[in-house]
Amino acid sequence: MGELARLDDDLALHDELTAAVADLTVLNELAVAERDEAVAAEVGAGVAVLQRRIKELDERTLLGREYDDRDAIVTVHAGAGGTESQDWAEMLLRMYLRWAERRKIVAEILEVSAGDEAGIKSATFTAKGRFAFGLLSAERGVHRLVRISPFDANKRRHTSFASVDVVPMIDEDVTVEINSDDLRIDVYRSSGAGGQHVNTTDSAVRITHLPTGIVVSCQNERSQLQNRATAMRVLQARLAELMRQEQVAKIDELRGERRDINFGSQIRSYVLHPYQMVKDHRTNHETSNTAAVLDGELDELIRATLEWRRAGGEDAN
Repeated sequence: MGELARLDDDLALHDELTAAVADLTVLNELAVAERDEAVAAEVGAGVAVLQRRIKELDERTLLGREYDDRDAIVTVHAGAGGTESQDWAEMLLRMYLRWAERRKIVAEILEVSAGDEAGIKSATFTAKGRFAFGLLSAERGVHRLVRISPFDANKRRHTSFASVDVVPMIDEDVTVEINSDDLRIDVYRSSGAGGQHVNTTDSAVRITHLPTGIVVSCQNERSQLQNRATAMRVLQARLAELMRQEQVAKIDELRGERRDINFGSQIRSYVLHPYQMVKDHRTNHETSNTAAVLDGELDELIRATLEWRRAGGEDAN
């Protein structure tokens, strides 16, 4: 049923665009025959809308991998560098949440580990919407920030790093057998915002899968039982990915090459000083509108990566 719904969505968009082309063709013929500038202006506006819609359809052709149309689980980790990197990780988290809002993708934060003085050490959220994984997989890797540090009294330039990991959410009907003896489950007090109940009871849950070392946490629900259920689903998604690959080499193919979160490993640089630029090092796509990018305008950067991938570029995702 899910596959049928996706195909119906594709066909509906195709039919909508076909009908729009036919309508604009007739309208254009009328504008030419009558030399009507008002109608011609209407045709021009219609063509602009049609071009945007066709671009959306073309984007779907870039997202044909097995899991591209799934929901995603996204984790942001601060790199070495203490408060600087932790603040950068929080900026990245906000950027992705703003992007999701623009794309009408539902983002739900599962767990946030607060930084020592500012920012965050890590955060995990789900992104629910068609092609969420395919789009966000373009963001997987190390991100570098260069700026004048707001935490440095001498106003020196600092370089910070943070990493982004993305895995697909598995379907509800896919089951992964998990031996309870392989789990270590810890409960602790939630540290984030969430009201009196969340912050005064040991409702947050951390599950460690001992054979693989996978650790998942959830603290956004009101009860320990709900947090445990959500954390188990995330764990199932990550274990399912391991099962699908059968070996470490294939895991790396899906998740991308694991790199240290430091110099020379970044996929993208965000430079705020001495000039303004965001540059993707895989595609060489760049923009000087850093404020817009950090506010969630990522579509052009993501699309450039998807096109690069289709053209045979090294698939780091």
